[in-house]
Amino acid sequence: MEVVRPYGFDKWMFAITLILLTMGLVMVFSASGVASGEKYSSPFYFLIQQAMGAFAGLALIIVLLSIRKPFYQQPVFIFGLLAVTLGLLVLCFLMPTVAKTNRWVTFAGIRFQPSELAKISLVLFLAWYLDRRREKIQEPAALILPLLVVALFVALILKEPDFGTALLVFVLCLIVLFLGGVRLKYFIYLGLAGVPVFAYFVLTATYRLERVLAFLSPNKSALDLNFQVQQSKLALGAGGIVGSSLGEGVQKLFLPCPHTDFIYAILGEELGFVGTLVTLVFFVILVWRGVAISLKAPDVFSQLAAAGLTFLLGIQALLNITVVLGLGPAKGVPLPFLSFGRSSLVCNLLVIGILLHISQRRETQRTQA
Repeated sequence: MEVVRPYGFDKWMFAITLILLTMGLVMVFSASGVASGEKYSSPFYFLIQQAMGAFAGLALIIVLLSIRKPFYQQPVFIFGLLAVTLGLLVLCFLMPTVAKTNRWVTFAGIRFQPSELAKISLVLFLAWYLDRRREKIQEPAALILPLLVVALFVALILKEPDFGTALLVFVLCLIVLFLGGVRLKYFIYLGLAGVPVFAYFVLTATYRLERVLAFLSPNKSALDLNFQVQQSKLALGAGGIVGSSLGEGVQKLFLPCPHTDFIYAILGEELGFVGTLVTLVFFVILVWRGVAISLKAPDVFSQLAAAGLTFLLGIQALLNITVVLGLGPAKGVPLPFLSFGRSSLVCNLLVIGILLHISQRRETQRTQA
């Protein structure tokens, strides 16, 4: 038995989310104003698009918090979401290519990236499956279905191609399986099976191989393999302690993708070391609150779902920031709530909505204690 505390959601997580969301809107406008004006004859184009995603995501949170029952825990919803996500991933290949990729579907002029939704649907599916089969999860046969589902989704995302997201999804699913009690020795087998596949996709794509070589050869010319990372470091270095102030950064004129993959570098240039450190602290608090929600969740499904969704946000932030700092090869993973991208923003806010809903629920015994 459990009780739901209306408006008893985690206030810290909600507050940090709003702060990061506000920072994201400000930084997207600052980083994209010039490029937006040149491409769309308006400096507000990317800001408006991001604001639309923010309002849609906040609306999802409000709806989620108004529903008392955890519908996201029901098999009908979980398998329905999984089927819709799979259908959208397949539909990507029927859509016109964008920048030689098939990552988006377009409805009524609105473009959506299904791989963002795949992260959520897989976490919920694995949490449900591990909860349902927790007494038999040590048996190899019990792992066949979840591994087939994960492999199918990862294969479709790799085919788009979107190597960074596919690798993120694979690692995230392994973490959820580990938290669900799968024996450590099985991960050795999964690693032996997964590493050659990802290595093949790296070696057979010139631009991916160049990214790895750029990371392994940091002394290459700034005009050669390391152009993005060098420009990112220049932006961070130019910011100093307190930054050049909002809107005054110049590296956004030279740095590729300043409002998406490398927005943390622009934040560092305009808000300085203080701004980057404060942003990092916000993400640490967000992960801390997510872990706390997982530990206090009323059932195994909610514990695994909350942990998986928390790690989803944390790993994305970690991957993005390490790339910006030159501590890892470029992967194209956005910084949650800050990077431009409506699909990513809406899905990340949906993650927050589910986490906040779980935080409202408590076991009856815990409430009475």
